[in-house]
Amino acid sequence: MDIQVISNFVLNNLMFIVAGLGILVILMYVVILNLYFDLRRMKKRYKKMMTGVESGNLERMLIGHIDEVQRVKEQNTALEVENQKLDNLLQQALTRVGMVRYRAFEDMGGDLSYAVAMLDAHNNGVILSSVFGREGSQAYAKPIENGSSSYKLTEEEQQALREAMAHA
Repeated sequence: MDIQVISNFVLNNLMFIVAGLGILVILMYVVILNLYFDLRRMKKRYKKMMTGVESGNLERMLIGHIDEVQRVKEQNTALEVENQKLDNLLQQALTRVGMVRYRAFEDMGGDLSYAVAMLDAHNNGVILSSVFGREGSQAYAKPIENGSSSYKLTEEEQQALREAMAHA
C-alpha cells in the first residue's frame, strides 16, 4: 500500500474518523466521571470507618472490636444458661390457679367455703379446700399429679382443677 492511497482514504473518510474519535472521547469522559464518583464514595466510607481511630491504627481498633465481640458472645452464653435455669424453675412454679367459692350448707349464708387448685406447667400441684359450717371449718389438702388426684375430689374441687388447667 502506498502512502497516497492511505492519505486518500483518510481524506475521504475524515468525517467518520473524527466522529469515531469524538465518541471515544465521550466514552472516556463517562468512564472518568464514573471512577471519580466511585473514588468519592470510597473516600467517604473510609473517613466514616476511620472515625474515632487515633493516629490511624486500624489494626488496634479491629482487635479491640474482636475482643469486645468475644466478650459479648461469652455474656450471651452465660445469659442463655441462666435463662434455661429460670425456665426450668418456672416449669415447677405454681402458676396455674383456679378458685371456686361456694355455700357448703343451705342454712348458712354467704359463700364461705372454697376450693383452690394450684398447679405447675405439668399439672402437678395441690388442691386446698375449706368447708365452713356453724360448728367450725374443716381444711383439706389433696395432691395433684398430671391433672388428677388419687383422692376423691368434690364437684367444687374438680371445677377449681378444671379452671387451673384451663390457664395453660
